Amino acid sequence: MSPTPYPVNLDLTGRRVLVVGAGPVAARKVAGLLDAGADVTVVAPTAVDEIADDSGVRWHERPYRRGEVASYRLAVTATGDPDVDDQVHRDAEAAGVWLNSADDPERCTFTLPAVSRHGDLQVTVSTNGNSPAVSRWLRQSLFDDIGPEHAAVLDLASEVRTELREATGTSESPAWGIALNDALVDTVRRGDLDAARAALRCGLGLPETPTLEPAP
Repeated sequence: MSPTPYPVNLDLTGRRVLVVGAGPVAARKVAGLLDAGADVTVVAPTAVDEIADDSGVRWHERPYRRGEVASYRLAVTATGDPDVDDQVHRDAEAAGVWLNSADDPERCTFTLPAVSRHGDLQVTVSTNGNSPAVSRWLRQSLFDDIGPEHAAVLDLASEVRTELREATGTSESPAWGIALNDALVDTVRRGDLDAARAALRCGLGLPETPTLEPAP
């Protein structure tokens, strides 16, 4: 039995990331990296407009140079040229740089799941790089019921979590499993955030918010 991949969320804010290749696949990778706040450099002799015209991307209009991946924290290769992708992979392995090689799981040290995003809420499906198409299909079929109201529940839970930690010394509680339910989502969907907040606090055993005395 092969090892199970360890899922993580990377903070790429301001971190240098190299993308080798600048075709449509690379452009999608670049867009995701920019959304994550990465400092993106692209190396390729030619580039699609999405990359060439993006002022937020540093594009070196040339082929990849052996060993240059070592200057980056993370790398993606999407050239479609097995020789180039293999060289990037070998360089990344030697330098200890995490690498995603598009459509080539054997040369990946990390893979990218299919993602459904609503604000800070991210729900992912991964096939360990075996079939991105299956990941996308499952995302579409499983995530139809996830919408902005779930992102609002996340915001409420984050707020109440802080209060729970201050009140009890920890934000961990088995009551979360009961307090987070479909009724809470329905209340948020109706737009009654105050009632949803009160229900969440009550479910976690927090005291009622004291009523403020009117100013004299």
